[in-house]
Amino acid sequence: MEQVKVQDAIGMVLCHDLTEIIPGERKGVAFKKGHIIEEKDIEKLLDIGKKHIYVWNLEEGYVHENDAAARMIRAACGSGLTFSEVKEGKIEFKAEQKGVVKINKEALYQVNALGDICFATIHGNKQIAEGKLIGGCRVIPLVVEETRLAEFEKICKQTGPIVEVKTFRKTTVGIVTTGSEVKEGRIADKFGPVLRKKAEETDSEVIGQIFTGDEKDEIVKAIQSFIEQGVDLIEVTGGMSVDPDDMTPSAIKSLGGEFITYGAPVLPGAMFLLSYVKGIPVVGLPGCVMYVKRSIFDLIVPRLLTGELLTREDFIQLAYGGQCVNCAECTYPDCGFGA
Repeated sequence: MEQVKVQDAIGMVLCHDLTEIIPGERKGVAFKKGHIIEEKDIEKLLDIGKKHIYVWNLEEGYVHENDAAARMIRAACGSGLTFSEVKEGKIEFKAEQKGVVKINKEALYQVNALGDICFATIHGNKQIAEGKLIGGCRVIPLVVEETRLAEFEKICKQTGPIVEVKTFRKTTVGIVTTGSEVKEGRIADKFGPVLRKKAEETDSEVIGQIFTGDEKDEIVKAIQSFIEQGVDLIEVTGGMSVDPDDMTPSAIKSLGGEFITYGAPVLPGAMFLLSYVKGIPVVGLPGCVMYVKRSIFDLIVPRLLTGELLTREDFIQLAYGGQCVNCAECTYPDCGFGA
């Protein structure tokens, strides 16, 4: 920081806000901290009584905070985002459309470890609504070394985007509802309406619902019917416990395919099942999906509907943050537990 005559400050960066006072009219900021002095600013600076100002001199090898933020955005951000105008060296980014936020945590940690870098995001792998804030970036000082920014850009080039939103595709869903008590009309189907509402949140269309009772062969036949129709996801409800008459897990396993998991470190939702049959994800949904607002369904199914292929490791990683604490202010679909 140095003090210079305003006439000598062209191209330099203002270190502090400069206030303009017009008696009887207004008092406010005439020039903000971080403003790059231009020739046209000289007369106004003199008009507000500033013959000398404190500035950063943009020496070769340094980048102004506004330009630095813009470069960070270009390097680190992928698809599905919108950006604010730069303000005091900071740019915010939001979801362009509803979808699932993807964050490369390791790359995020690497760039913030460079020093003088602030790149902050929300948690990843969560469903997000259009227009919701995801994060922001800036450098800490008014100017930052070119070499530091170049290292930031190098990391992003090597790792791919640090943040992006995988938007929902137009997808189709088939529902298989087990339980003789539902098929015979002894109790009303409560699962179907819940799943149809969740489908709307992810731009999905439920093309059918089959009531099978408890017979394994009937469950298998219903799943195969939806596979033949080429749906994008099959949701099998009910009968997910280890009781002898709960046939859903064994029915799904008998179809072959790639079995991913039966059970997950998430509460509510520990008895969740995922298998890929002929490339189509088939999920076994525990009863909690029917009666709690948020469960493992909201952590996993939106990801499946963006086309993401999940592995056993993805489920293991849910353990950290996998306990829902039933926040009164938490509103679906923005909750991702703590994951």
